[in-house]
Amino acid sequence: MAEREQAVPDVVVETVPVTSRRHLDDFIRCPQALYRDDPAWIAPLAVEQRSRFAKDSHYASHARWQAWTAHRQGQVVGRISAQIDDLEPQAGLGYFGMLEADSEATLRLLLATASDWLRSEGMQRVRGPLNLHINDEVGLLVAGFETPPSVMMGHAQPWYGDALEAVGFAGVRDLLAYRIRPDFDAPRVMTRLARHAAPRVTVRALRRPQLIAEADTLREIFNDAWADNWGFVPLDRDEWRHTVSSLAKLLPADYLQIAEVDGEPVAFIVALPNINEAARDLNGRLLPFGWAKLLWRLKVRHPRSARVPLMGVKQAFQHSRLGPALAFMVIDAVRKPLHARGVTEVEMSWILEDNDGMRNIIETIGGEAYKRYRVYEKDL
Repeated sequence: MAEREQAVPDVVVETVPVTSRRHLDDFIRCPQALYRDDPAWIAPLAVEQRSRFAKDSHYASHARWQAWTAHRQGQVVGRISAQIDDLEPQAGLGYFGMLEADSEATLRLLLATASDWLRSEGMQRVRGPLNLHINDEVGLLVAGFETPPSVMMGHAQPWYGDALEAVGFAGVRDLLAYRIRPDFDAPRVMTRLARHAAPRVTVRALRRPQLIAEADTLREIFNDAWADNWGFVPLDRDEWRHTVSSLAKLLPADYLQIAEVDGEPVAFIVALPNINEAARDLNGRLLPFGWAKLLWRLKVRHPRSARVPLMGVKQAFQHSRLGPALAFMVIDAVRKPLHARGVTEVEMSWILEDNDGMRNIIETIGGEAYKRYRVYEKDL
């Protein structure tokens, strides 16, 4: 694709497609300069960022993408990706993501470049930011800039939202991140629900010896539980099996809890050690000694913070008396091992702002919404 150019006061900015390892390195390193004076920013691990764009990744088996960096006088001053997921149920919907820019002019140029590519691929609408899909980093941070992002959650410059709206993007959904202490006192109403459900419900930890079967069970619950939620894209089997296998290496078995009703798995929850806390001073690098520090901090010292990125209750139970009981029981089951390992703060994210049922449960056990992310759309 030809490079686009746009003048900003006396200087030309150009976009360069990411087509080589060197280009990808520029793409990954781009945020370093933009956030060097932001005390809340944490550099993502470069190896993880690079794996997202690997040609042989599971994501690439059902999606295609293009990425660009923006350059001014030889310096990288922005980046963006555009992607199309074959699993997306809405025809004509493409995504943008990984957005960073040093100025509104650079941001406009990058959005125009990504939009042109999506349009050339037959898309009629663009949604984002998604880094790179709905089950990964989603939304633009619009409130809560003063605190660091948790693992697999994004950070942003405060002016990005206004700049997106200035070029015609409109917010379509807000997502909330809650923080809660794992040593909360369980409300009486929740303990009563759990007590009544106990004869039928068993909550258990992940069974590592049956990891693939467990992954398939989790996928079945998730795809059923989330099917009617905004933005839902079903989990791909092979991609999800790979994800669970990778996560199992990082988290204790009791950080993943499954609830069974009369022996049938119907709900689950996953908690992740906050890798961002453990990697904060690594500047995104694992070599030469960063990997040893990270493993020691994750396996021996244990981060004092964690995140719950996934939770689901099958639809058949969501609007029954068992629904809130199941949600509370898996939360209660996972918070105990978190507390036992010294975790003092848990982020539960992301939660759709209009998901009143889940928000009520989280707020009943003391959760506080402390970050807000926004997803934008625009017709192409």
